[in-house]
Amino acid sequence: MRIANVDGRLTLLTRQGPVDVEEVSGGRFTSDPQAVYDVWDEFAGWAREQGDVTGVESGLDTARLGAPVPQPRQIFAIGLNYVDHVEESGNDLPSFPTVFTNFQSAITGPTGTVRLSGDSVDWEVELVVVVGRGGRDIPAAQAWQHVAGVTAGQDLSDREVQLRPPAPQFSVGKSFAGYAPIGPVVVTPDELADPDDIALGCALNGEQVQSSTTAQLVFSVPQVIEYLSAVVELYPGDLIFTGTPAGVGLGRTPPEYLRPGDVVETWVAGVGAMRHEFVGA
Repeated sequence: MRIANVDGRLTLLTRQGPVDVEEVSGGRFTSDPQAVYDVWDEFAGWAREQGDVTGVESGLDTARLGAPVPQPRQIFAIGLNYVDHVEESGNDLPSFPTVFTNFQSAITGPTGTVRLSGDSVDWEVELVVVVGRGGRDIPAAQAWQHVAGVTAGQDLSDREVQLRPPAPQFSVGKSFAGYAPIGPVVVTPDELADPDDIALGCALNGEQVQSSTTAQLVFSVPQVIEYLSAVVELYPGDLIFTGTPAGVGLGRTPPEYLRPGDVVETWVAGVGAMRHEFVGA
């Protein structure tokens, strides 16, 4: 099943075309793309009664697509979670997940322009997990049952702000307006051939700069959910940015960062692609 935010309205994608959820459900579900996660199990059951929703290509004008999860209560992000990215960062493999948070106002949709906050802004492709069933103390063996779906994300990072002394400021350095693009759609785990082995990557001005698979995660999606839920309560509609592979600008010699006019294309296999152009401050 694939759902989208089309012109600000919750939309189910079927082989018969896009379905406006509020209209077709007779008001049983609202048009708010965020609200659906609070009733995820009920919605998923209804959605599968609306025709063939498996493996659907949307065919939608991407300019009409907004962030499929526009107002999550919580946004978690995992650092140093690909072996090759740990190596390019010059760090040792972590013994437990490195966690920070982004702020909700950084969320934006899968296309458009993003204003650079300075001259040290980096790209980071990520698989983003959307929580469907919340809870605490979720065991890894049951974690995928708590996932509504996955989407593509960019964890854009102002490295100067993130790393300036006296102490790193990861959350602030990654939370400027538009610095957490997600989309183009949310795809349920049953659509994925192997939810623990999902290809992802991104290109800068047509040059591929990152390419990997979530099989290379240091901590898998289930392990991350188990770890987080042992500390905090996860809520329906929360987002988890699961980490970025090698190929970020900071890892280049010399480091390379985004400039006005640059275009970043981000993709996750089975989900789709995003495209963003960057403009000056």
